[in-house]
Amino acid sequence: MAGKDTLSFGFQTDVSDLEEENRFLRESVDNLEKELEKFRRTPLISCEIRECFGDTALVKLPNGNEFLVDVADGCGKLESGDFVLAEQKNLTLVRKMDRSKRFDADKFVIVEKPTVSWAQVGGLALQEREIKEVIELPLLKPELFKKIGIEPPKGILLFGPPGTGKTLLAKAVAASTNSTFIEVVGSELVQKFIGEGAKLVKEIFQLARDRSPSIIFIDEIDAIAATRIDVGTSGEREVQRTFMQLLAEVDGFDALGDVKIIGCTNRKDILDPAITRPGRLDRLIHVDLPNEDARKDIFKIHTRNMRLGKINLSNILKKMEGFSGAEIKASCTEAGYFAIRDDRTNVSEADLLAGIDKVAAEVELEGTDYLNMFG
Repeated sequence: MAGKDTLSFGFQTDVSDLEEENRFLRESVDNLEKELEKFRRTPLISCEIRECFGDTALVKLPNGNEFLVDVADGCGKLESGDFVLAEQKNLTLVRKMDRSKRFDADKFVIVEKPTVSWAQVGGLALQEREIKEVIELPLLKPELFKKIGIEPPKGILLFGPPGTGKTLLAKAVAASTNSTFIEVVGSELVQKFIGEGAKLVKEIFQLARDRSPSIIFIDEIDAIAATRIDVGTSGEREVQRTFMQLLAEVDGFDALGDVKIIGCTNRKDILDPAITRPGRLDRLIHVDLPNEDARKDIFKIHTRNMRLGKINLSNILKKMEGFSGAEIKASCTEAGYFAIRDDRTNVSEADLLAGIDKVAAEVELEGTDYLNMFG
């Protein structure tokens, strides 16, 4: 009987020890899970995958250093070029980043869905037809080009004086194709540090692919695409690196892809021939100052919501000779202000003529200032 009691006591002791050990292990697991959760919390460092090797990966940090690090469970499938978050102490990769949340390009571009219709574009019938052929048709009817057996241009170059409607054309074709309109100024692509401009160009084009169908509109493209020179400053060499990345991105596009490029410049004469060669921005569209018929169309567009008195349209159009579309719009706006100052709701011919004179004087003053600066 005593032996049974001893065995029973010994068994209870073992069970108690096991329960105690089990409790200790559970607490240890809980503590380890809490520690692991800490590693997954911010602040984490962002880095780029260079190459994957199973459970390890070669990553590049923002400062340019590269390390071979471990990959934690839950990161999913990683590929070269992906951005990930790493724990700062030992750089273990803990989470894959969504590409759409990683774009530095968002700081430098305007992304929108334009609402400009072709009815708002006046005096540019020839340019409208060409841009529809190159941009609109391939996006709306790609099968048509496959049947014919030709490849449309990947992009176009709009060139001409300021204020003639180049941006308006680009927004109108983006609206007609329901495309995302990504607008960037060429000078914004010129960055301070080596490689940053090229990286920004790469991100802009990736942003366009992710939001396709899309149109990349590069205003003042001459800021990065001017004729290259053999010798220059470090800043000029960085501009050339950015330009080379732009050419590489354009070359990488499928001609029937859902991304189109529209370059815009007032200085076509200084552009590098590499950007306008066949296969790149090879459709050149000249947007010049409007002639009398074009001025008439533009004038009607900007006055269609105005209450006009009796006017001599021929006299007004003649006085607007040499005006750009933007200056015609400004003249109509100034005419409206003259009516408001006299507490009237209708705009007279005298208001329009006064508005034209005011805009003409401002343009002349700007031209004088320019000559004094660079004269």
